[in-house]
Amino acid sequence: MTDAQIGLSIATPIIVVFALILYRMGVLQRSGTVSAVLASVAIAAVLFLDR
Repeated sequence: MTDAQIGLSIATPIIVVFALILYRMGVLQRSGTVSAVLASVAIAAVLFLDR
């Protein structure tokens, strides 16, 4: 794995967990949480498979 792939595999779960924490705190609505999680996973998948 390249450095970029390692970074993606570390950063994406952090973003997902952070979005879930913000949702539980009441900062994000459900739609915002879902869109943030889906966008981060989609971007990570595209970038991971592109390399």
